[in-house]
Amino acid sequence: MKYIIIAIVLISFGLIIYGFNLDVSQENLSHKYIGSGTLLLFLVAMPLFLIKESKGKKFNDYMLTDENVRKMQGKKPKNTDNQYTPKN
Repeated sequence: MKYIIIAIVLISFGLIIYGFNLDVSQENLSHKYIGSGTLLLFLVAMPLFLIKESKGKKFNDYMLTDENVRKMQGKKPKNTDNQYTPKN
């Protein structure tokens, strides 16, 4: 999977660079190369990379909730007197 993502990124950068190096007479073709390279990079390579890197991780650990903010600050969780705590 890692090598597939690297190959897609290199191909998309190659398409973008090739599109910028085409002559002015082939302007429509250069726009197609630049656009397809950009789409390949952001709609294929980036989601594949994010899926690969986020496997096995809990998303709640990365969300900015009140509990996680208090953990980062080193404070204990806030428990007020009028707060309902269910009993099992």
